[in-house]
Parts: sequence; C-alpha cells; structure tokens
Amino acid sequence: MEVNGYTIEPGANLEGAYLIGADLSGADLSGANLSGAYLFRANLRGAQLPLADLFGADLSGADLSGAYLFGADLSRANLVEANLVEADLFGAILNRANLTGANLSRAGLSRANLVEADLTGADLTDADFADARANRDTQWPDGFDPVAAGVIFE
Repeated sequence: MEVNGYTIEPGANLEGAYLIGADLSGADLSGANLSGAYLFRANLRGAQLPLADLFGADLSGADLSGAYLFGADLSRANLVEANLVEADLFGAILNRANLTGANLSRAGLSRANLVEADLTGADLTDADFADARANRDTQWPDGFDPVAAGVIFE
C-alpha cells in the first residue's frame, strides 16, 4: 500500500512521516517505526500496530477504533480527542502520552504503562485496566477511580 508517497507495510520506517488525514484503515503496520509521525485525524480504524514505535507521534483526532496496538510504544504521543473505542492496547507504553478528551470506551488497557499519562476528560467507560501501571503524576478524568478499575500504582 502506498500513501502520500510512503510505502505502508509491516516493519516500514515512517519516522517523521506526514500522514495527516491518511486512510490507513485496516493497514498492517506491525513493528513499523512511526516515531514523530504526523497522523493528525488519520483513519487507522482496525489497523494492526503491534509493537509499533509511535513515540512522540501526533495522533490527535485520529480514529484508532478497533486498532490492535499490543505492546506499541506511544510514549509522549499526542492522542488528544483520538477515538480508541474497542482498541486493544494490551501492554502498550503510554507514559507521558496526552490522551486528553480521548474516547477509550471498551478499550483494553491491561498491563499498559500509563505513568505520567494525561487522561483528563477521557471517556473510560467499560475500559479494561487490569494490571495497568500508573503513578501519582498520571492524570485521570473527574470521578474515575483507577484503583477500583485495577490500576497498580508504582
């Protein structure tokens, strides 16, 4: 698959790529390097991104509903108002990620690293946080009880 002149395939090196508004729905980006990529409002619905490197990527407003992000590195990623409904983020690294206003309803966040992540205003309805990790600097939506949800504090 080719998008905006970039070859999109498993393991692709798309570091710093400009894929703003790109349609990558269902794409297999397993293990791809997307660190620092600009994916603002991109369609990644149902995309396969296990073990992908999305460090510092701009995914604000992106549609990641149903995406498979097992073990993906989303450290310092901008996920403001991203749609992550039913996304599988098992073991994902979200430390210092900005998830302000993101929709994480029914998302799987088991064993995810949420240290210093900002989830202010996020929709966490029925999200699975079993054994997810956080610290006192992790910011939660008003009224959300991370301990009751299964989050472990470091």
